[in-house]
Amino acid sequence: MTQVRGVIFDIDGTLVDSNDAHAHAWVEAMAEQGYQVPFEKVRPLIGMGGDKVLPETLGIAKDSEVGKRISQRRKEIFKQRYLPHLKAFPGAMELLERMHEQGLKLIIATSAEPDELQNLLQVIGPHASELFADEVSAQEAKHSKPDPDVIAAAVQRSGCSPQELVMIGDTAYDIEAAAKVNIKTIAFRCGGWSDKDLAGAIMIYDGPADLLAHYDTSVLVKGL
Repeated sequence: MTQVRGVIFDIDGTLVDSNDAHAHAWVEAMAEQGYQVPFEKVRPLIGMGGDKVLPETLGIAKDSEVGKRISQRRKEIFKQRYLPHLKAFPGAMELLERMHEQGLKLIIATSAEPDELQNLLQVIGPHASELFADEVSAQEAKHSKPDPDVIAAAVQRSGCSPQELVMIGDTAYDIEAAAKVNIKTIAFRCGGWSDKDLAGAIMIYDGPADLLAHYDTSVLVKGL
């Protein structure tokens, strides 16, 4: 058994109930530019960054002129219309505190933009950012999940080997990205994905509170 020394966290849909909000923001931003894309098409793509969402839905690049306009508008819509109403999942802050007390190194690896990430951390709690040793966001990765860029950067910063780390996320993209750098994933159902979609995870919990309730029997204590 290898003792877990660090945890790489996704944040949207894992610690904060924000996946639907992101999908609505994309749909509304696209509609403003004349593209009618149903919510049901966008929602399963949340967990990827704009570099994936726009080509998947509209066949346009994020760095194109219209791609830039949609991406910027999505960001504004999310911040203005949705961010003020977001909530952390039950037990999110308590789980982070428990891990921190155990001495685990906590690192964020997200497709969110840096300023969005800081806002999301505030949703979890006023001191949530202090519990993380490092943060890797969209700005520091060329490609978003399921490409492994953000996870690989998090591994590098952690000072741990992949075998000493575990990923916690809520989508198949988290599991796939982590696997590409030989990291195992604990998955949460709270992001809206089915157990079938999350089948690559070593354990599946309902969300932060569920993992916290079973903490002492989890790989975080028992090892990988």
